[in-house]
Amino acid sequence: MKSLSAKWSRNWRVISAWMVLMLLLHAHAARAQDAPHPAIPDTLQQRIAACIACHGTHGEGTPESGFFPRLAGKPAGYLARQLKDFQDGLRKYGPMEYTVRQLSPAYMEEIAAYFAAQEVPYERSPVPDVSAETLQRGETLVTHGDAARQIPPCTACHGSQLTGVQPNIPGLVGLPYDYISSQLGSWRTKTRATVAPDCMADMANRLSDSDITAVSAWLASRTLPADMHAQAAGSVTPPLHCGVLGDKGDGA
Repeated sequence: MKSLSAKWSRNWRVISAWMVLMLLLHAHAARAQDAPHPAIPDTLQQRIAACIACHGTHGEGTPESGFFPRLAGKPAGYLARQLKDFQDGLRKYGPMEYTVRQLSPAYMEEIAAYFAAQEVPYERSPVPDVSAETLQRGETLVTHGDAARQIPPCTACHGSQLTGVQPNIPGLVGLPYDYISSQLGSWRTKTRATVAPDCMADMANRLSDSDITAVSAWLASRTLPADMHAQAAGSVTPPLHCGVLGDKGDGA
């Protein structure tokens, strides 16, 4: 009987301690709920806070990481379209999908316009150790394509200097090797897409694994042109139709 009494006493102490802890937690939660919440400033800098955590204060990217691309200076139409594609589930990357989930079209266009207007120096990213033959193959595909396999040159859409074309076609120069190769791979695996017809998905699926390595390595190692601005709208006539440009041709 004494042992049972001692056991009950211990149990009661445990129950009492648990009840006290619950009361304390409830009181703390009530105080926290009643406390005034700090006002979140309704400013553009606050709106882009999530963006700059990965892409840099001015959207300069993080070349050393290899995976967070430059946003600065990219055409605003292109940047806004990418946000919309993440929101619509066409592009798959958890942090980006979560970030844009509740954004309005006007909000996304404002963010895109901010980064499109930024002008900051380009930083070179690490270049992979590939053979001269691989680099030559990459240059050929980028500048001349492969007619036998119906692969147009990258310059046909992205501009003669590969700096992009306003308002919807991005530049390719200055992007890290890892990012370029991963995005081409994403189009092949359908973890990146855009509105149909998705010509970049078509192009990526016409490239072999070695082609992707060659193209990505040559683009990452290319000397940056003196003028990194995107070409004027209408300065290229893309060879393929792509949904993001309506009736105007291709875009990536």
